[in-house]
Amino acid sequence: MNSEATEAGKQWSVRPRRDRLREGPVSAAIATWFGVGLLPGPTGTWGSAAAVVVAELLFARWGLVSVAALALAAAAVGIPAATRTAELLGVEDPKEVVVDEVAGQAITLLGLHWAFPGLTGGMAWGGVLAAFLLFRLLDIWKPGPVGALERLPGGTGIVLDDVAAGLLGALAFVALGLVLPR
Repeated sequence: MNSEATEAGKQWSVRPRRDRLREGPVSAAIATWFGVGLLPGPTGTWGSAAAVVVAELLFARWGLVSVAALALAAAAVGIPAATRTAELLGVEDPKEVVVDEVAGQAITLLGLHWAFPGLTGGMAWGGVLAAFLLFRLLDIWKPGPVGALERLPGGTGIVLDDVAAGLLGALAFVALGLVLPR
């Protein structure tokens, strides 16, 4: 490797991450869920929390179809945005990318609201908290196919493992809804 290439690599690695995101502002905005992924601390948890707020506002106004649309849109635009953001940051699965949490969390909430359509008041918020915690557990634990999907390249792996975790969460609520009296 020549010395110019080595110097360029050093400059790349010392440039602040936020500066690198400015090279792809639209991708970065989507991938970080409009800056949520730039918050300090557990960015995946912040992304899931932001998804809960947006999904619950959509659900209250337009019902299940709006939560499904959120999940689908986050996954569809999230894959290319996550791919570009990972390239900009030079990291396989950047912590700043949280659009994947938005897709997965919305899917788990979709399962909750489909399985338990009559939840109101404290029971509804208890269900939402359970959906939040279940999705976070599945996203961190990555059981079975969830972990396998994470190994797919680029944004596909970044997003699809969370979609799978969301589907497992949704299926858990559907199964629970089948056995519990309504």
